[in-house]
Amino acid sequence: AVFYLTPVRNLLLFFCYNNKKVVIDLFKNMAKKEKPIGEITHVFAKIGVAVIKFSQPVSVGDEIRIKGHSEDFSQVIESMQIEHEQVKKAKKGQEVGMKMDGKVHEGDKIYFEE
Repeated sequence: AVFYLTPVRNLLLFFCYNNKKVVIDLFKNMAKKEKPIGEITHVFAKIGVAVIKFSQPVSVGDEIRIKGHSEDFSQVIESMQIEHEQVKKAKKGQEVGMKMDGKVHEGDKIYFEE
């Protein structure tokens, strides 16, 4: 096993030495952990609406990503409601109702889409 591992190891070291920036960027991206900007607190499954509590301000037009145990999809915020009133922005800590493009569950996390 050592005999076959040595050429692979040498090739990897050669690549790393000649492509330092690529390797550094790769490790930076691996270390970067996404921070959620909100969480789904309630779901109205029949009408496809979720209540989301945001921990950061968001606006209509922002692209978000929803990650749960079984779902992972992106969508653009087309509209939001607070107490049945349309709003263009949601502040930190506010809960808003939003039509969802996919199936979601309570506890699913919301992220900004990059």
